[in-house]
Amino acid sequence: MDRHGEEFGPWLARQLSRMDMSQTDLATRLGLTRAAVSAWVNGRAEPREETKHALAEVFGTNPDLVESRTTDVSPGRPLQWHHRTAHADGGREYGNAAAFAFDADMAVLAREATQNALDERLDPGRPVGVRYTLHELTGSHLSSFLAALGWDDLRPHYEQAASTGQKVSRSLRAALDDLESKDSLLLLRVEDHNATGLTGPEYQDGRFAAVVRRQLDSHKQAGGRAGGSYGLGKATLWAASRFGLVLINSTLSEPHEGRTERRLIGRLDLPWRQVGGEAFAGPAWFGEPDTDPAHKDVSRSWWADEDMVRRLHLERRGAEPGTSFLVVGAHDASGDAEELQDLHDKLVRSLADGFWAAMIGGVGAGPLLEARVTTLRDGEVVVSEERVDPHSRHPALSRALQAHLDGRTVDSLTSEDQVAKVEVPLIVTPLKGKGRAGDKGREHRAVLLLTPAADGDERHSRVVCMRGNRMTITDHRPRELPLGTTPFQAVLLAGYATDRDGEDVQLAEAFLRASEPPEHDRWDRTEELTSLYERGAVSRLKEFRSNVDKAVRGLVGRRETKSSGGPAALRELLRWDAPSGAQRRVQAFPVVREVRASVEESGAWSVVVDIRLPAAEDPWRLTPVAKFDVRSGGRPVVDWAALAADENCRVEEGDLVIDAGVRSAVFRATTDPATHPVRSSYARLVVEVQKARGGAA
Repeated sequence: MDRHGEEFGPWLARQLSRMDMSQTDLATRLGLTRAAVSAWVNGRAEPREETKHALAEVFGTNPDLVESRTTDVSPGRPLQWHHRTAHADGGREYGNAAAFAFDADMAVLAREATQNALDERLDPGRPVGVRYTLHELTGSHLSSFLAALGWDDLRPHYEQAASTGQKVSRSLRAALDDLESKDSLLLLRVEDHNATGLTGPEYQDGRFAAVVRRQLDSHKQAGGRAGGSYGLGKATLWAASRFGLVLINSTLSEPHEGRTERRLIGRLDLPWRQVGGEAFAGPAWFGEPDTDPAHKDVSRSWWADEDMVRRLHLERRGAEPGTSFLVVGAHDASGDAEELQDLHDKLVRSLADGFWAAMIGGVGAGPLLEARVTTLRDGEVVVSEERVDPHSRHPALSRALQAHLDGRTVDSLTSEDQVAKVEVPLIVTPLKGKGRAGDKGREHRAVLLLTPAADGDERHSRVVCMRGNRMTITDHRPRELPLGTTPFQAVLLAGYATDRDGEDVQLAEAFLRASEPPEHDRWDRTEELTSLYERGAVSRLKEFRSNVDKAVRGLVGRRETKSSGGPAALRELLRWDAPSGAQRRVQAFPVVREVRASVEESGAWSVVVDIRLPAAEDPWRLTPVAKFDVRSGGRPVVDWAALAADENCRVEEGDLVIDAGVRSAVFRATTDPATHPVRSSYARLVVEVQKARGGAA
């Protein structure tokens, strides 16, 4: 038997099912007993060579195919859309809740999809290759694609789903109207190579079912190194489709049904709807109707020919394992990238920002990732393929990590091209029931790298924190950096990102991953952290953050004595106001603890503001206010030109939102010089935080 072929029993059972032929029918046509055929199907025996030739005649195929069993002998069944019928209990979903966990933003999609590819790296000695292809279809190219997709069968479902007043319905209505009026459709193909592919059975446990059939099934098998853990990241693909539609073509690292190439399926997520008097729950799948009695007429994946792959724009380069996802009707809901060139550039920036560290290799090992972006219109190149270069986007950060991987770090900085390295302790709290009395936990030594910032760095003097396969989790500005500190870039490597092995590394990786929300964008209190780990886990995270800030201050040469507030000339112009009772022993409202500020060349004040908050059971919603303390009259309010969250907060509609239980937060802002009543040098700046209308008291 060809060792790459499928086992005879499962292969024969599937051929009988596809041809609607029973074991008794086959036995009769071969002149054998049903027991003999049953033994083949159940794997207890295999037919002799002459019987296989007779079997090939019954199936109308070549005997070599029966011998190799690398494909099906019966002709492909007509492709169809199978829509899940409505719940018998009357329950309805008006959209896929998992898709709302993330913004429908190209940057978010690039982060989640690329991280999933990294988590599935097949050969650890080579990088994962990811390629993003934007492709706009118009005219006949669009018509051909929609025909291959079975659009005529889908259209009634879209029309009904778009007819209600629900949020998803309104978005679908706009997408359908644009498709008709503009005769244009944007596709985004996200493909990876040197990845495992969607292996496993159609419905049971495996990568395929986790992605195609299930929600919140992470099914990561990266030896604890996986960046994701919630099984939500794949939802960004469907969220980025205006039609909730994604097509998939996977080349498998392990054969399924004796084959590895061109395993295709489509999945559609729509809200509840009624079509032709029948109610449907939401999702639908595009594939061959299953002939297995347990899944009769459910659309399953099929092994497509090359022509169908081309018609669906799911071509893959070469036979290397991996998966291609085609987002149908791709869009960027942020609104800051609408033209093809803008979308192309945003993808390049997003990949460089999120995965610059994974794209850098050292003396001992190459990079973990290579990424490229291409843009087409009707098959013609609009923007040539661009390889993402981390050194051009983040030169100082890349220099820091490169020096670490090459063993060229120093203990302290004496020149602009050097990289300083220091270890930072993280105490990993024991799991509940695993620790001994008085045991604080196991120490892990994270690695902090620091180097002078590059001249063109837009953001600097921050620490970029990562773990796992160098997955960037967050970045923050260290506390108590004095005005005048030379701009720098710093990288914190924790867990497996340290490129070390050992029990402490495994423990730290799991501990930090448990402290991350589904967005994987911070290390903080989570339900998983507090439920799995002994009391004190959140405090250990705060200590870790404090240790990182202290290490940064040590590397940049800051004295440990507390700053008196900056240069005298600037202190004369800067104030921060707190309510009259702010110095009471019991703090009942948020107060400004510290303001670090400078005046830009444009005349704008640039401030970094630390807020202290009392314990509260409800979130805070605060409005930062900037005022000029002029020499006479009331304090005129000036506008913010920019407002951004730094630590433990987020910005929503011009307000700061701070979660319940958070005791400190940091934001940064820049005033609008056009709203200044006088020049900045003629007045002091006053910064207040006020309760927003409707915010928590």
